[in-house]
Amino acid sequence: MTDQPYQPYQGRPGYQGRQGYQGYDEGYDPHAGQQGYDPHAGQQGYDEQQAQLQYTQQWQGQTWETGVQPPVAAQDPAETAYLPPQTGQTPAPAYASGPPPQHHGHHEPQGHHGHHGPQTQAAPAGAPADDSGYGPATLAGNARITDAQRARLEGRSPIIEPGMQPAALTAVLGLLLSGAAAVGSYALLVPLVVLQAVTAAGWFRLNGMWPARQGIALAFLGALVSDAALLVAGRDHAPAAILGTLGVWVLLCLVLQLRSHADPDERMYGLMATVASSALAVLATGHLGADPDAVTVGAAAVAVAILARALPLPTPASVVVALLAGAGAGIAVGGMTGVGSSGALLGAGAAVCALIGHRVASYDYPSRFVHFTAGVALPLAAAAPAVYLLGRALV
Repeated sequence: MTDQPYQPYQGRPGYQGRQGYQGYDEGYDPHAGQQGYDPHAGQQGYDEQQAQLQYTQQWQGQTWETGVQPPVAAQDPAETAYLPPQTGQTPAPAYASGPPPQHHGHHEPQGHHGHHGPQTQAAPAGAPADDSGYGPATLAGNARITDAQRARLEGRSPIIEPGMQPAALTAVLGLLLSGAAAVGSYALLVPLVVLQAVTAAGWFRLNGMWPARQGIALAFLGALVSDAALLVAGRDHAPAAILGTLGVWVLLCLVLQLRSHADPDERMYGLMATVASSALAVLATGHLGADPDAVTVGAAAVAVAILARALPLPTPASVVVALLAGAGAGIAVGGMTGVGSSGALLGAGAAVCALIGHRVASYDYPSRFVHFTAGVALPLAAAAPAVYLLGRALV
């Protein structure tokens, strides 16, 4: 026996032993022997293709097949059963690795927005849970909708009146005007300037224009010019000082708006808001030009009337109570001054104008800032013409 391995094809013509497998040992090339074939050309092309793919962005990721759903593997129902949340220290329920179970016999309550699943996921963080372990139901709708928009959708009036806090601020400012008027013109000037500044800012915010620094500054500057002109000219020339300043300021507002590069609609809207704010702030100077006793009676009547209007009563009853309170305050304060019994008519007239300003400040409830600016200032600013005219006629 020899040690050579068995070769079944040995001895046949043309057999060369392992030399026939030389193609496999050195790398099989099926195109070898063809004319014009380069054995390194295929490898070179493959290298170039790999080099191009190196700098080419390729997207590899899972796709979302909407038409084909993968089969769900059968699981033990006990493992996938839904456990309701328990009170106490029991941990929150968890689902198994598979999809959440489908309940056919029991349906969880859902809000009108179509949210599915436990209500504890839709409830806000930190909301207290009831006895059942679930958070409060989300049935309030869109939380970002304003009170005025919700009122319109429900068919209610969008008029939301200022509360007791703005009424208290109005009463404080009115009492300051009433007491300062008894002291002198320069003492009255301090609360009057505060009133004019709040009036200018509140009117722009009431119209939804914020921030409007140029308009507020222009209206407030007109009020200061009106005050200075009245102090220089005296109370006898108060109408000329007030109306002259107002005419000049309307022309100035018109010129400034014509220089604006805004759209025509926005320019007209800004012009009207600036003119109205300047007019209200300038007309508030009427407290400075009126008789001091009339200012004392009228400001006190406005303070009492606005407090009475803020009482939780029906609107018609509240208006009647406010008018009666204003007239009563006019009689009481008029008896302490030289106005006398005419203070009832003066107080009632000031209360009527104050309620008009209060109604204007209640429209559409843009923000609480409106109630603490326009809601505070408009009743006193609107009462200034009545205080001046009735004071000239009755005192």
